[in-house]
Amino acid sequence: MYCVKCGVELADSQRVCPLCGTRVFHPDIPRTPADPPYPPDERVHPEEVNRSGVCFILTALALLPAVICVLCDWRINGGILWSGYASGGILLLYVLTVLPLWFKRPNPVIFVPVDFAAIILYLLYIDLATGGHWFLTFAFPVAGSIGVLITTMVALLRYVRRGYLYIFGGALIAAGGLAMLLEFLLNLTFGVHQTFFWSFYPLAAGVLLGVMLIIIAVCPPLRRSLHRKFFL
Repeated sequence: MYCVKCGVELADSQRVCPLCGTRVFHPDIPRTPADPPYPPDERVHPEEVNRSGVCFILTALALLPAVICVLCDWRINGGILWSGYASGGILLLYVLTVLPLWFKRPNPVIFVPVDFAAIILYLLYIDLATGGHWFLTFAFPVAGSIGVLITTMVALLRYVRRGYLYIFGGALIAAGGLAMLLEFLLNLTFGVHQTFFWSFYPLAAGVLLGVMLIIIAVCPPLRRSLHRKFFL
């Protein structure tokens, strides 16, 4: 057997040409087995879990107590009184925790608004079941505003490769404004106070921290200085 590059004669056991370093392979000469260059991996590897099977079991475990609650409530009280809250809470927990497991790579930009939509529907059911008048003036705008803020932040963090400081800074400023909205809706719905009482403090903190992050993002020398000071 000869080297295909330099033509030097080679032994059948050689795998590399000693003259030019070219790898040697001949299809008609079988390779003799040799010991691997590393010891075998003797660790016990866990078996792969069937995601669909696990999700099916979790779905059955969530559906069973919800049905039992409804049947017991209907049998004892002749209608749905307390079982709606229990079944709704189980369904909400299922949407928040189990529903994303049905997908191999769940997109948070989709599931975050779905989660908030489920929360809003559950609050609407509680409001209608108790005969309250706080959903449209308090629960819906608060939950909707928080959902829009978190969904926007998650989408920007997922699809924008740079500018994280701008995103977190803007989120802090928006969170401060959300605190004022929360106090305003509390006063409007439940008459807690006549004017703003406490929301100025989270607003000031959110604006201050948000502006600081934006200033750090705008000034690269300051950002590098802080990075060397705290991370090196």
